[in-house]
Amino acid sequence: MQLSLKGVFPKFFTESQCAQSGIWGKEVVFNQGNCVLVYGASGTGKTLLIHTLYGLFKNLDGIVHSDSYNLSGITLNHLSLLRATHISIVFQDIRLFPDLTLLENLEIKRLMTNTVSKQELELWLQRMELLDKKDKRVSILSFGEQQKIAIIRALLQPFEWLLLDEPFAWLDDVQTEAAIHLVTEVVRLNRAGMMITSLKEDDHFYYTQKMQL
Repeated sequence: MQLSLKGVFPKFFTESQCAQSGIWGKEVVFNQGNCVLVYGASGTGKTLLIHTLYGLFKNLDGIVHSDSYNLSGITLNHLSLLRATHISIVFQDIRLFPDLTLLENLEIKRLMTNTVSKQELELWLQRMELLDKKDKRVSILSFGEQQKIAIIRALLQPFEWLLLDEPFAWLDDVQTEAAIHLVTEVVRLNRAGMMITSLKEDDHFYYTQKMQL
């Protein structure tokens, strides 16, 4: 699956913001299998880009394509199918169900997609040091623990692209390394592309593209 942007920029951005950007207002193509780092200071539109590629943000000019789908005019049914089978996401603001337990949050996705066994999920939880917390309500867990849950949730479905919006911001070095290994394994199994946003350049993955907003 190929993702592309042609002259895309948020309508409230200025011409100077677009001129300074490596993505906004430009023609950019992201090919499946690539690992893309998008970095820039706060306010440059990293989350807007992720939301645009996921079909959430539409207050923009230009054309956004996901293979044959124009995301600017896609129907809700086609968008739901795209998200269920082709594009997965880790939101910066997590978006878990706070009153459900850790395991309940993940089982909703796992049972809907049927791509990972419960035994495999529990192995992932163990690797991410979450297994002993599986029956705790998400609302009482730390933000770092919630971030790890969100990462696992995104891996519990088929995908050709994985979009991660500052996914390790609340994790320490050891936790980040564990998350990187798990994400890398599952992305390779899916032969998927991956896009990560960050405030600055990093070496978490072997990036095939680095683009500054």
